[in-house]
Amino acid sequence: MDHKILFEEIDRLYPEYLRVWEDVCNIESPTYFKEGVDRVGQYFIDMARARGWKIDVLEQKAAGNAITITLNPDSKNAPVALSGHIDTVHPIGLFSTPAVSSDGEKIYGPGVTDCKGGVVASFLAMDALDRCGFRDRPVILIIQSDEETSSITSGHETIRYMCDQAKDAAAFLNTEGSTRGSVIVARKGIIRFELTVHGISGHSSRCYAASNAVAEAAYKIIELEKLKDMNGLTCNCGVIHGGSVANTVADTCTFTADIRFATSKELEWVKNKVREVAEHSTLKGCTCSVRQVSMRPAMERTDANVHLADRINEINETVGLPVLEARFGFGGSDAAYTSQAGIPSVDSIGVEGDFIHSPREYAIKSSLAYSAKQQAAVAMFI
Repeated sequence: MDHKILFEEIDRLYPEYLRVWEDVCNIESPTYFKEGVDRVGQYFIDMARARGWKIDVLEQKAAGNAITITLNPDSKNAPVALSGHIDTVHPIGLFSTPAVSSDGEKIYGPGVTDCKGGVVASFLAMDALDRCGFRDRPVILIIQSDEETSSITSGHETIRYMCDQAKDAAAFLNTEGSTRGSVIVARKGIIRFELTVHGISGHSSRCYAASNAVAEAAYKIIELEKLKDMNGLTCNCGVIHGGSVANTVADTCTFTADIRFATSKELEWVKNKVREVAEHSTLKGCTCSVRQVSMRPAMERTDANVHLADRINEINETVGLPVLEARFGFGGSDAAYTSQAGIPSVDSIGVEGDFIHSPREYAIKSSLAYSAKQQAAVAMFI
């Protein structure tokens, strides 16, 4: 197949998929709103069914259902796996009604970049491949449903499902938001702890202030925030929850520490450091317990990932796409699990945008076709 014909087909389909992009982002789907996540998933299922593609669904009780859509399921060659998530962090109603708006260059709304735009680009790539008669290998699209909570909503069932669906893949392309000119071969992992501090309650005018749980929590946050200055680790402790009224010393409060790390060795050091901070009390009468809330492993730099990035650049030179810089990314990613499973994986092959996880999230419209061309080229030539 001539890649020029394929790229022309992507450009021809592009206006139709701009409308798809708006449609799925107008369906608000925060992770814990199963109904919304499943509505987005059903939208893609209906599109795939209309094209005669194979559909597999992992039913979930609390999380949205995870989905695999396969083009050319009967081909015996190694598949290419595309993946992205359709859940978002945005509370319903944070954006306008309808949630999506656009101008000549950009589209704005919940998940336009992270990560519904990437999933739409994958579907566009598959549609163009199908219409151009591509039958050389299976192309599978794995749609994740609870990525934004590190998959704790499904008890990691969606992660096991993703790795099983992608186990024989020659390449796994994760469609998180992209930065033009680069591809991610390694990313940080994320571990979250909930720390609960106990003190002595009483009127604020009394000496109980020396055992104020909130004050002790503040000291611990300061210690944990120092991790930002150590070896590239990052830590964010969010909000302290506790107390009842302003003139009463709190006896209990909690806060969450979100820590990013680059290697399994750093992870073990972080666990020990958090335990050390929890066990050491600055204020007499205060104690602290700690609970691990969630953990996503780091996507460590592997030979398989680097080799895949190199191969993508060879393909890009053949088809006239830009050469990509293989680099390290800072946010967590589902590609950490496929990389850990030995599947050649790269990340951030989705659409280009900014201000993700905020009411200003946007994506650059033209990046939809660019991302689809990149994904389709890998499927065709890998």
